[in-house]
Amino acid sequence: MAQDPKQDATTEEAEAPVKSSKKKLIIILAAVLVLAAGGGGAAWYFMKAKPADKKAEKHVEAPKPPVFLALETFTINLQPDPDEKFLQLDVTVQVAGPEVAEYIKLQMPAVRNRMLMLLTSKTASEISTSEGKTLLSEEMLAELKKPYAAGEKPQAVTSVLFTSFVVQ
Repeated sequence: MAQDPKQDATTEEAEAPVKSSKKKLIIILAAVLVLAAGGGGAAWYFMKAKPADKKAEKHVEAPKPPVFLALETFTINLQPDPDEKFLQLDVTVQVAGPEVAEYIKLQMPAVRNRMLMLLTSKTASEISTSEGKTLLSEEMLAELKKPYAAGEKPQAVTSVLFTSFVVQ
């Protein structure tokens, strides 16, 4: 019962492809796993980065329009500087938002009082130059930012703009 030599050769040939095909299968499976893990990691990275980009875009896309509040015309006597002079002044203030504008409207008597006290302390020579007007604008801004009641935080007034400035 000896085996035929042809059969022995066939069995050896059959075993050799099985071993090499197992190695190929393992290599292919390992490569597929590595690619899947890499793809999953890349997808996670890019999906996680998108919400931060969207937040940044939202902040850039939606700048708030400026809110301006025009005050009534101020007509005041300036301090005598050899002779008496009058100042007629129209002022517009820029505020952070509509809520601040509404609050300032509610406080208008106090706002006008602060502005009148400041303006009546000036002389014509102090406010007739460009530097004097800039300084006056800064002083008015400081007065407007001050809280109107104890314990309140400063008002969000960003600038004081002169729309009319007449000294006679």
